[in-house]
Amino acid sequence: MRKTLSELLSKNIFARNVAILVGGTAFSQFLIALSLPILTRLYSAEDFSHLAVYMALMGIFTVIACLRFNLAISLPSDDEDGLSLTAVSLVSGLFFSILLSVPVAFYPREISVLIGRPSFEPYLWMVPFGVFLASNYTALQYWSARKRRFGLITRTKFSQAIGGAGSQLVAGAFHASPFGLIFGHMLFGGLGLFGLLRAVFKNEPNLINKLRFRRIGALIVAYKRFPLYSVPEALFNTAGIQVPVLVVAAYAVGPEAGYLMLAMRVLGLPMGLIGRSVSQVFLAEAPQKQRDGELSRFTRKATIALAKIGFFPLITAGVLSPYLFPYIFGVEWTRAGDLVLWMVPWFLMQFITAPVSVVLHVTGDLAAAMYLQFFGFVLRVASVVFAVFFVSDFVVEVYAISGFAFYCVYLCVIYAAVKKNDRLGGARDYR
Repeated sequence: MRKTLSELLSKNIFARNVAILVGGTAFSQFLIALSLPILTRLYSAEDFSHLAVYMALMGIFTVIACLRFNLAISLPSDDEDGLSLTAVSLVSGLFFSILLSVPVAFYPREISVLIGRPSFEPYLWMVPFGVFLASNYTALQYWSARKRRFGLITRTKFSQAIGGAGSQLVAGAFHASPFGLIFGHMLFGGLGLFGLLRAVFKNEPNLINKLRFRRIGALIVAYKRFPLYSVPEALFNTAGIQVPVLVVAAYAVGPEAGYLMLAMRVLGLPMGLIGRSVSQVFLAEAPQKQRDGELSRFTRKATIALAKIGFFPLITAGVLSPYLFPYIFGVEWTRAGDLVLWMVPWFLMQFITAPVSVVLHVTGDLAAAMYLQFFGFVLRVASVVFAVFFVSDFVVEVYAISGFAFYCVYLCVIYAAVKKNDRLGGARDYR
């Protein structure tokens, strides 16, 4: 894997930074993979359906909690501005979580009925807490990537995997219920937060002392395109993925959402292992590539590397899953193995496209990214709603096909954007 990246990406520093993150993340993903066969025997498919609802809500809210200023952290040439944007992201995450906790505190039953899962009410309080932990971890992770602290990020992945999976296993061993799965996932999203924060206070005390409200306000105005365009874009993107999961949980027969969640989690392991690592390093390197007029070539080489790395493992997983799932996870999970086969084309295109999708923020195509995600949201949600009413036995299969179609379009738009940017000399203003 490391050799492949080194051969396909001209700058060895990119491959080296990716390898650092991949090497550490591999351990955490290995622990998660190791825990899944045990968790599926401790918890029922219905318990996993509750986890699917929690993860769907977390996916929708966490990605917009920082108002997307976290994506701008790596863009300024000055570290003082980068740290100011980190502070904006942290404060935004805090206030968003507080606002989210108000309706959860006063109307938990109504919210649970609204999402089609009245039985989720006892676990709803963990959503704002989880959003706070995950959003602030994400903001500090982007700052750490800017400062090339990839080793530190890797160590936080260890904490997340051990704490998250460990708490789920312990809770399941004593009293298996949705609480154990959801609480463990909440811990997984935030563990490592304080390690990243401690590194900021240790290494950047001078920058912290230079933070000024006037400068922070000026940066909010300068990067206003991120909350204006990237927040709707991110909301459409995550809603396009997670709203269908909520629809499946509410209307599908049986614990279909639990089967879908396990299939997505298994196929998501390569994305967690490699995709997010590539994305973090790609975003750290892309602004300089843009200034050098090499963004198109850099993006193309990254997608080729991802395609070569992801093709064989994902195709193999799709072919073998219907046969192996009953043995690995238990007979109850046979349906999840069948779903994996349908979902492989979608996850392969996502594996290739998602890590480099941040390039649209570098090129300044935030409005185009927003419209593209709106298209994806409409395509996927409409497909699932259609399936619920007309082909109810194939709701997840239709969802998988719509996901594949969307990421094909997405990749074409990315290639067009970076080519246009190079023609313009990489001089577009992303603010």
